[in-house]
Parts: sequence; C-alpha cells; structure tokens
Amino acid sequence: MSFDPKTHLSELLRAALASVAPGTQADIHLERPRDASHGDFASNLALQIAKALKENPRRIADRLVHELPKSPWLLKAEVAGAGFINFTVAAAAKTAVVHAVLARGDAYGHGAQKPGRLQVEFVSANPTGPLHVGHGRGAAYGASLASLLAFAGHEVCREYYVNDAGRQMDILALSTWLRYLDIFGEAVPFPPNAYQGDYVRDMARQVKEAHGDRYVHPAAAVLACVPPPEPDVEAHLDGLIAAAKDLLGEEWFYIHQHALSEQLADCREDLEEYGVHFDCWFSERSLYDTGMVEKAVAALEKRGYLYEQDGAKWFRSTHFGDEKDRVVQRENGLYTYFASDIAYHWNKFERGFTRIIDIWGADHHGYIPRVKGALQAIDLNADALEVALVQFVSLFRGSAKVSMSTRAGSYVTLRELRQEVGNDACRFFYLLRKQDQSLDFDLDLAKSQSNDNPVYYIQYAHARVCSVLNQWGGDESSLLQADLAPLTSERELALAAKLAAFPEVIENAARDLAPHAVAFWLRELAAEFHAWYNAERLLVDAEAQKRARLALAVAVRQVIRNGLRILGVSAPDAM
Repeated sequence: MSFDPKTHLSELLRAALASVAPGTQADIHLERPRDASHGDFASNLALQIAKALKENPRRIADRLVHELPKSPWLLKAEVAGAGFINFTVAAAAKTAVVHAVLARGDAYGHGAQKPGRLQVEFVSANPTGPLHVGHGRGAAYGASLASLLAFAGHEVCREYYVNDAGRQMDILALSTWLRYLDIFGEAVPFPPNAYQGDYVRDMARQVKEAHGDRYVHPAAAVLACVPPPEPDVEAHLDGLIAAAKDLLGEEWFYIHQHALSEQLADCREDLEEYGVHFDCWFSERSLYDTGMVEKAVAALEKRGYLYEQDGAKWFRSTHFGDEKDRVVQRENGLYTYFASDIAYHWNKFERGFTRIIDIWGADHHGYIPRVKGALQAIDLNADALEVALVQFVSLFRGSAKVSMSTRAGSYVTLRELRQEVGNDACRFFYLLRKQDQSLDFDLDLAKSQSNDNPVYYIQYAHARVCSVLNQWGGDESSLLQADLAPLTSERELALAAKLAAFPEVIENAARDLAPHAVAFWLRELAAEFHAWYNAERLLVDAEAQKRARLALAVAVRQVIRNGLRILGVSAPDAM
C-alpha cells in the first residue's frame, strides 16, 4: 500500500481524541483548504465534539494538537478560527502520491466496490429522426455519468428506452407511406405536422426499391377526403393514421417496422461513433406484449388510486404532489404513455436495480412527481428513483442561433456537429456547464487549437508529457523507483497535492451526479502542469532531479488520461 497523508493524519487525530476525550466517538473529516496559507489539510473535529464535551472548541483543539503523536510526515499543526486544526505535511508526504499513481495506473482514483445495482437510462429519444444537438448533450452527460459512477465503484447498467409503441412512431410511419405514395403520383396532401425531413423521403424510396408498388393501395386517394386540418391539426393527423391503418391492414406493420428499424439503426450508429454505448436497448412494445402495462394499471386500481371519468381511467397523481390527475387508459381502451412509463419503471425494480437514475430533458420536470407517485402507489421505493434534468443547448454559428424542430426537419443533427468540431470537443463542451443549466455551444471555440479551448488545453498537457518522454528515451517503468526527494519547488508540491485530490474529486462528483466537476478539475490540473512545464526544465542534467520530474510528469499524464476516459475524450500522444 502507498502512503496516504490524509489517512495518516486521520490516524493521528484519532489517537489524540482517545487521549483528550476517551470513549468519544466522532467521524474524522479532513478537507483541503482553498487558501494554501492555511496548510495542506484542515479538520473541524474540535467543533464536532465541543457540544458533547461542553467545552470551548478552541480549547479542545489546543489539547488535540498537544496530544498528536509525533510523526516525521507532519511538519506542524495549528489551531485557527473558531477551533479548526490546520495541518502542514512534509514534502515527502505530498510527493508520495506520484508512486501511488504510477503503481495503480489506469486504476488510480477508482473507488471501492459499492453494494447494489445501479441503472442509468439516458437519451431514449423517439426513433423518429436523426439525433440532434440537444440529444447530444443528454448523451454526453449520461455516458460520462455512467462511466463516472462505474469508476467510483458502482455496478452500472446503461440503458436506452426505445419508444417503439406510441403515436410518434405512427406519425413517422404515415409520413413515410405518404412520401411513398407521392413517388407513384398519388395526390395525397402531406400534413404540415407530419415528419418533413429528407430522411423520410429516403425511407420511402427504400420501400419502393425493395417492394415496388406493393403498398400503393387502390383506395389511397380516400386519404384526401379525411376532414381538413382546421381547427385541430393533431386530430386530423390521427384521422389520417386511422385511415391508413384501415386501408393497409397487416401491411401497415411493415411500413411501421421499416421506419422504426431504419431510424433506430441510424441512432445506434450515430451514438456508437460518438463513443456512447448501451448495455441494454429496452423496447416499450415489450411492456405491452408481456402484459406489464395492464398489470401496472390493475395494481393501481386494486390499491384504490384510479377512478373513471368520461370513460377514461385516471390516476390520482394529485395525491402525490402532481398539479392534476393523469389519464392512464383512454375511453377507447388504449393506454397512455404514462401507463407504459409506470410499467417500465416497475420493470426496472423487477430486474433487480436498487438505484435508478433517469436523465430527462428539462421540459419533463413536471413528470417527476407523477412517476414517483405511481411507484409509491404500488408500494415501490420511489426514493430509489433519481431524475437528472438536462437543460437545452443553443448552438451558435457566429451570432446566429439555429432553431430545431424534428417534424419540420429543420435542425442541426448530432452527426453534423460531430463532423464539424470532432467527437472530443463535442463530448467535452457539453460538460462545460452543469447539466441543469442552459448551454451556449461556441462552434468557433470548439474548433480552435488554442489555450482558450479547454479540451485542447488538457489534451496538450498529455501530449507534452509524451513528447518529453520521447526525447528522454529511457525506460518509463523504471520511474516507479525514482527518488522523489528532489521534488521540492512550490509548483511541484502543488502539482503533487493536486494529483492526490483526484480520488476525492471522483467520489464527490459521483455523489453529486456531476461529471462536469471532473472536466473543471482536469482543466485546473492542466493549468498547473503547463505553469510548471513552462517554468522548469524537465530534462535537466542532474540525473536524480530529472527522474523525479519525469515521474511527476508521467503521473500527471496518467491522471489526465484517467479523467478524460471517464468523459469519453481521447488522450492523444501528439498534437
């Protein structure tokens, strides 16, 4: 085991506590002060136990400092403020982390195995068209969060919920069929609220190439007689879908499945290229096929949380803090999206997940109390469900903001964005702000190769170390035995302290579901490294000093690599 100054100080404090207040139980907390003049670590132990001992905390702190066992690793301990104890450790205690990083390599910062099974469900966009830049932010956040939680020691399952059973898929199937009919000259007006993108025409041509005029129904012209779109354009669209299903019969299923398969395949490919991978693609349709939706509604009804009104069944969601009650089964017998969502979350519990994290768009905020309420109503642990909301992203080209509308087909796709700025900038820039804050994506900055571009700045630190090692030409593995005593400068000790904080950064970011905290910290680490690199020569003539500095540089490179891997960003050897 490598030396850990924080653990060592905790042991010293516990020994002092046993001497000052035998039998007193307290958790030992050590924080890194923001102001370096306050030492390397600070503890509030005296303030914690002051009430129990009925004594002034500063006086307790003085006694604790007096009773601290002697240690060559501790330079001084001082009482400050209301009763804090500030510790300054020896240089060797700070630089010991370098050997720890080199020894653990890719595992440095990895947390101990946590109990339970955790599921992160993210993206889950309707497969009705290409993913756009808004989906890209949810994908970047979800993938980074899942990697962060896994690195922190959790067993994580990454899941995409495929909405393959709802109205939006019917609209896409209708849109595809109408474009198909248009190829054959059938004069059926195309609804303005159907899916307009060129990808719909592409799918229509695929159907024609595969099956010719097989799906040109002789009575297709009857669609033109469906009541005009005024005053309710959505009702008109539903009328067209019903008419199309009636005309095509079982052949409607082919059109529907073709559109679903094409868009889902495109979505998978896009995400794979983006470096976003899922362990499970869960079908909404399976919830109906297995009777899970019916089971969920029946469970709510059995427990008295449903009532009938105007022929529909309503869930008493206001009982659980929702603004109004919600329909789970319409008067025509069809279940709502909400009903399948209840069933889906019940299914998550049935699969043994003990903690469930859903990543939703910010416009789904009002959905949280009704889903949690439904879980509570069927005697499930609603507290096991956590929802992280992802705010909207605005993409700027110069000073112009691009609007997005999936049905209209006027939007910037995730694929287009990736092709323009690259995967690394795309993934990192989405994490430049906390996910529940709106984000302005600066294309010009993302493409720039300058220190103002944070991802370039961090990757450049990694590449710089690789360049120095190439110049050196020595055996990198031998640095594990390097004498670190020559590391005495203020910058070197600060850099070592920064590396030592990495496990805490991971632990805290995982606790807060905040991968952006890792991104921010990596930028700080890169800044400290660049400052040191620019101020000191690494390949000095003195052999011991050279090897010590190279060991520190390699440790920095390793931690940057570990952090970037969590964020889904590459660590290039040259730039």
